[in-house]
Formats: sequence, C-alpha cells, structure tokens
Amino acid sequence: MSPEQDAVDVDAPLAVGVPAATHDASSEQVAIRDLAGLAPAARPARRWTPRRVVVTPAALDHPHGRQIVTRVEGLGIEVERLRANRLTGVRGETDRETYARAKSTMAIVVSPPSRRTLQPIAPSADWRVDLAEGCPAHCQYCYLAGSLSGPPVTRVYADLDDILAGLAGYVGRGTVTSRSTARADEGTTFEASCYTDPLALEHLTGGWRRAVEHFGTWNAPVQLRWTTKFADVDGFVGLPHAGRTRIRFSINAAPISGRFEGGTATGRDRLDALRRVALDGYPVGLTIAPIMPVPNWQEHYGALLDEVRAAVAGVDRLDLTAELITHRFTPGSRDVLLGWYPRTRLEMDEQSRSRKFGRYGAVKYVYPAPAMRELRAWFERELAERLPACRLLYFT
Repeated sequence: MSPEQDAVDVDAPLAVGVPAATHDASSEQVAIRDLAGLAPAARPARRWTPRRVVVTPAALDHPHGRQIVTRVEGLGIEVERLRANRLTGVRGETDRETYARAKSTMAIVVSPPSRRTLQPIAPSADWRVDLAEGCPAHCQYCYLAGSLSGPPVTRVYADLDDILAGLAGYVGRGTVTSRSTARADEGTTFEASCYTDPLALEHLTGGWRRAVEHFGTWNAPVQLRWTTKFADVDGFVGLPHAGRTRIRFSINAAPISGRFEGGTATGRDRLDALRRVALDGYPVGLTIAPIMPVPNWQEHYGALLDEVRAAVAGVDRLDLTAELITHRFTPGSRDVLLGWYPRTRLEMDEQSRSRKFGRYGAVKYVYPAPAMRELRAWFERELAERLPACRLLYFT
C-alpha cells in the first residue's frame, strides 16, 4: 500500500453528513462504515493514555492547540508534528490492526467547517457543539457504531476559542429549550457530548473546563450540557460555572452497565461524581440509557433509582433532570456491533422489535409499543415517587 493510500485525513470528521443513515442522538445524516470484527475486549476504566498523539500544522496556529500539546507532553507523551493534515501509519495489514492503531491515536486538529455550523439536537438541546470527536470507551451498544466513516482516530479541536466565540449567533434561535415554556429556564442550550465523552479526554485537552468557564462568564440565558460515563470531575469542582453548565451522568441498571460498558467508570463512581458536582452548585442530570427490559428489570432499575436518591440526599438547591432513552439499533450498527463483539449478549433481534423511520427515512429498530408504554409508565411513576425533585425532560 502506498503512503498516499495509507494516509488518513485527520481533518475530516468521523461522522460525515451524507444521506445514508442517522445518528440516534442527533438525527444527523451519516455514512455507514463496515468496521466489523475490530473492537478489542472490554477493560477496566482508567485515564486514557493514547499510544500516539499527532498535531497538524494548522492546529499549532491556535493557542488552545499549543496548550494541548504542552499538556500532553507534560504527561510524558510524545507529540508528533505532522507536515500536513494527513496521517500515515494508521492502516494495518488487517482491519482489526487498523482499528487498534486508530483507537489508540489522538489527533490535534482544526475543526472542519461542517462542525462549526451548528445543528439542532432534539430532544436534548437546541444546538450541538463539538469540541472533539471519538471516544476511547468500549460500550457494546455504542451509538457511533453505524456512524464511522474511517479509522476511528480521536480528533480534538484546537480552534476552541473560535468555536466558543461562534456560539453567540445561535442564542435564542433554537427550538428545544429556547422556545419551550417547560424548559425556558434553561435558556439556549448547547450539547457538547454527541460524538465523544468529555471526561474521557479532559485530562488531555482541558477543553471542557475552558467551555465551562466561558459559559460561567457569559451573561446570557444559555446553558452548556454534556453527558459522561466517567467520574474524573476534580478539575470542575470550584470553577466559576455560575450554574450555566449541566453535567449529566449516563447510568444504567447493574446487569447492563456491568456487562456492556467496557472501559468506563463504575456506576457507583459516576454517582459519587454526580454528588460532588451537585454539591458544588452545578445543575446535574441523569441520562438513563439505553434502557432495556432485561429479566427483573423493575427490580434492577428500582435499585438504580434508590442509589441515585442516596447520592443526592442532603444536596441543597438540587437541580436534577432525567433523560430516558430506550435501546434501539439500525441494521448497519447491528452488523458492526456484532462484528466488534461476536460473543455479545446484547439483544438485537429485528423480529422482536418494531421498525421505525427516522427524520431522514433511515430505519431503526425499537421496542414494540406495548413494551415502550410499560417502560414509560414505570419510569414516570417511580421517578416521581423515589426522586420527587427530579424533572423528567423526555422519554424516547
């Protein structure tokens, strides 16, 4: 293979905007890439240390890009300066080798123009803002599985100052919270975790801390939002956030979290982290996802809600929300995930599901209507009883 064929354009986004499929969280049209048979086995949570870090020339023109380089080198990780925005040496002799190399590589790049034009992200928030793309975790139900357009090199964006400066033009223009009576108190909301997990990368980039500080000094009806499966919140406690960042923690029943969420923090650690930031005055949230009616699911999810109740006990002025997302998959993501995890016990039987069409006509498989009604009724009732201070934003 020639160097040119081997090269990866690290300025190109992983999830590209072409009409082939849609990302479940954002409904963005994305291409399907067959990456079957590539994912490694799950491993315990730890701070991600990429084996290879590269930086493009354009990224070094930005202060934040240079700060990331300094930060990474301070951790003892060598940073390779690329001569152009093309990265070689990622593709291996097999797809598995290519995946392994890419998954352990971080590229410091400038965000592509498509990422600087914000897209709506109903029902979560008014707008999606990307500070990075890619995630080192290994969740067997990963919603990015059908969205990857090339080797999954994690890209972190050096032009953070420009990204944050560009948000002002979107204030008041959204349709999810900006114009919602029920959620008007949130102002214009910006979701910063659609294609990544902030706490998986924050120790390497410092980008989300900068974003929290930006929103904290932004005297406007706005809110930054992000979701994580990690628990490293030390760098956020004590920041002047002014209550304009809602940190949500993705949690699930023990049989699901323990079996399907490789390389993430434990549920207990996530709830401990939720308590820490709630005590520091942050609005907080639960992203209970993906909800699955596993055997004895009422018992397991009841235990989860009781753990949440204990975690927030005694928090003054608690501002807690919940977002409930049931498991779904597309034909493309199913094929990819079964290739990544051929021994998975994740249920993805199309015959037992209902077929639903997304905003752009893409097919996805959800639980049948009777199961969805039962799940929704149970969660609405139990949330109200066990966590009366919690505000349910949506069920999907």
